[in-house]
Amino acid sequence: MLTSDAIAQDLPRLRRYARVLSGTQAAGDAYVSATLEALAEDAGVLGAGTTVGLFRTFTRIWNSVELNRKAGDISEGSDLHLAHVAPLPRQAFLLMSLEDFPDHEAAFVLGVDIAELRSLVEQFGQELADEIATDVLIIEDEPLIALNLEELVKRLGHRVVGMAKTHAEALEAASLKRPGLILADVRLQDGSSGLDAVNDLIAKSEVPVVFITAYPERLLTGRRPEPAFLIPKPFREAHVAAVVTQALFFDRKAKTVKAS
Repeated sequence: MLTSDAIAQDLPRLRRYARVLSGTQAAGDAYVSATLEALAEDAGVLGAGTTVGLFRTFTRIWNSVELNRKAGDISEGSDLHLAHVAPLPRQAFLLMSLEDFPDHEAAFVLGVDIAELRSLVEQFGQELADEIATDVLIIEDEPLIALNLEELVKRLGHRVVGMAKTHAEALEAASLKRPGLILADVRLQDGSSGLDAVNDLIAKSEVPVVFITAYPERLLTGRRPEPAFLIPKPFREAHVAAVVTQALFFDRKAKTVKAS
């Protein structure tokens, strides 16, 4: 396969990683564009293997920006205590949990050895474990999947405040207890739309949303802003854990910046 064809094949994966790492579609795509520009000038920077070379090139560009090497612009006195969270552990965690790179490839992408990689992943979990606990509303009409998500959410240290199978149940659950995070399917039990339910909920108050759906094409249309946090079914628990953590991280960061 030609290098250009191989890169094109990996682009959706890189865009997903970039969106979650940066927190927005626009910012993520900007870094992906910069990566493609670098490759257009010198495809030799790919080094070993197209996929890991592509991610390594992206990582070099991302980490070359001073702001991305800092823990974040969290104001002093904030009760969120996220200023100490380092970006490199976050990248290590995402490469392994979200993108499913094996140890040696994730280490190559970051330019570290395997021991340091594992240390970074552990550091990430330790630093964020107590900072992101919140109340979660699960909008999912398949009972086994809903229970699986509930167990996972609790293991991550969060509280499940509602389980909804329909649009109406989601609105009712949110009226009883305002969630700090929503996990939502798109097509629900009675034919109603999880997307409509989410839109109604976030119209009343901003809350991070992670869509978990077997119909990602309904959200990734290219005709409107795409969700930053989207997980296709069937999902891996490690993938859900990674994306939930990132969604809450960027929500906390955005709210702190607005308040400062």
